[in-house]
Amino acid sequence: MPELFAYTDGACSGNPGPGGWGVLLIAKEGDAILKERELSGGEGETTNNRMELMAAISALESLTRSSAITVVTDSAYVKNGVTGWIHGWKRNGWRTADKKPVKNAELWQRLDEAQSRHRVEWRWIKGHAGHEENERADALARAGMAPFKPAKTPS
Repeated sequence: MPELFAYTDGACSGNPGPGGWGVLLIAKEGDAILKERELSGGEGETTNNRMELMAAISALESLTRSSAITVVTDSAYVKNGVTGWIHGWKRNGWRTADKKPVKNAELWQRLDEAQSRHRVEWRWIKGHAGHEENERADALARAGMAPFKPAKTPS
């Protein structure tokens, strides 16, 4: 049975500003790569955290059937949120411990729904540290942002 991995990343030019997200999906059997798929997208006015969330959401929503998948992110916000904080937020009606509304609640809810259909293992890796798949996800995120960045005018 092949193992499935999703390497996810978000990018933003300004925070908020134009942003993009990228996903590299890889099916492996041992060290052999059986299949790869790239996903990306972006928005004109967003934040880095929203793009990190959209990458993870898009990875899970792209799967057509229930799967065991390892999601690898360089976002401690996504990893800590989905493996820890989200449980308290749900109990508290999507409010933080100090009773404030959870930022990006609609995306956290979408991520919670998307992961509920799968068996997900979440892994954090350090970004921009030479991890080939993470660098590819970063390039996809920057490509997803590109259409939303203003064109540079010649001086």
